[in-house]
Amino acid sequence: MRPLRYSINLTLDGCCDHQAGVMPDEEMHRHSTELIRQADALLFGRVTYEMMEIAFRPAWTGEMPAWMEPFRNTIDAAKKYVVSSTLPQVDWNAEFLRGDLAEAVQQLKNEPGNGLFTGGVKLPMALAELGLIDEYEFIVHPRIAGHGPSLFAGLSKCVDLKLVSQKEFASGAVAMQYEPRR
Repeated sequence: MRPLRYSINLTLDGCCDHQAGVMPDEEMHRHSTELIRQADALLFGRVTYEMMEIAFRPAWTGEMPAWMEPFRNTIDAAKKYVVSSTLPQVDWNAEFLRGDLAEAVQQLKNEPGNGLFTGGVKLPMALAELGLIDEYEFIVHPRIAGHGPSLFAGLSKCVDLKLVSQKEFASGAVAMQYEPRR
């Protein structure tokens, strides 16, 4: 069974607004590239899919440091599943994940392979409610934003986690990997 891994950047006070956090540097991009390379497919909600597509699809013509290219190439090549009832269509090596979320994700997890990877806020909230996330990674940046949104606000029950590893970046950010206690 393929594990479903979740990763997100947030500030010390729990803000997960990508515009409020510290911009990931070269070291963090290398780290994220390796996480995505370990996955057979990415699972995105509409907001994360659109944000990543705008920022990292090769058709984008904006300036980007050379050290971001491996991340862009990795995410571009990755198979993507998108959960959305509002998007009319997807492309960029993506297809919709339809039907009952729990059944559809469990079916993906049951396929052979290395794992699935997700990010964002709303879809991971639903996946946590369903008990489908096998590994959580929180990259905590040394910044206090003073506003939201925050992660897992409204979760119906606690998810107890066990720290399995951590990594400190030169920027002072810390990546902590957890697994649910079952």
